[in-house]
Amino acid sequence: MKDQYAFYPDLLAEAADVKRGIHSQTISKGDGVEVLLFTLAAGEELSDHTSARPAIVHGLRGSGQLTVAGDSYTLAPGAWLRMAPGTTHAVVAETDLTFALYLLPRPEAAA
Repeated sequence: MKDQYAFYPDLLAEAADVKRGIHSQTISKGDGVEVLLFTLAAGEELSDHTSARPAIVHGLRGSGQLTVAGDSYTLAPGAWLRMAPGTTHAVVAETDLTFALYLLPRPEAAA
């Protein structure tokens, strides 16, 4: 039954193609896990912020700079980061950039 799983043969194909600005879309939500696709046009940024939930960032297309807890990394296809709740992070798109964001269950929800 399709309500028991979600399958995307090409996750990147689900992402919007933006010429300017930032686009985010939720592609899956359930059991405390939410999956969003973010696309940022070159030069756009998500300034310092935190999440109340553990999160994973997975680079899919393009390149940018990911700053997490004061450390800077290149966010490019294949790059992967897991963060604890409350970790400060920011993203600056150097080229058009697409990444997946996985919001995981809150620690208290997992107990």
